[in-house]
Amino acid sequence: MAAQSPASRPMAHRNYLQFLRDFLKSDKIKYQKALALQKLGQNPDEIIVNLKYHLLWNTAHRNPVFKPPKTYFENLFDLFLGFGEMVGGLAALMWLATDHVHIYVETDGEKPLEAIAKKLKAASSKAIIKTVADIKGKPGKGDGLWDKAYFLETIG
Repeated sequence: MAAQSPASRPMAHRNYLQFLRDFLKSDKIKYQKALALQKLGQNPDEIIVNLKYHLLWNTAHRNPVFKPPKTYFENLFDLFLGFGEMVGGLAALMWLATDHVHIYVETDGEKPLEAIAKKLKAASSKAIIKTVADIKGKPGKGDGLWDKAYFLETIG
């Protein structure tokens, strides 16, 4: 199949391509590129990577374990803060619902995101089941506290 000529592409696509061209020529991008090249030339070890993510996962079977959430928030907030080294930065509880959690993660980019999510879920499940005596609807034998799936998006 032959490539489309620029004139035959939809208007939205042509506008987007023009936007990208303009953006890449912008002073902001030129400055960031020059700064990165300057730092790389001086000392590559000084380049700092700080990636920010929003992680979310549900309790197993959407079981309303944290009822009411405000009762558990402070303990879980402290618990997740303790996992910062595990993710190579910071882990903090942003929101707690009866059946799911929202976690803010900052990482240095050294660890794969899937590994970070798995480690956070495993470590928090173990710690919560061990330390929270009055957890509602404790998971049955073989079930973890968390569902296997998770949602992750970049932020910042």
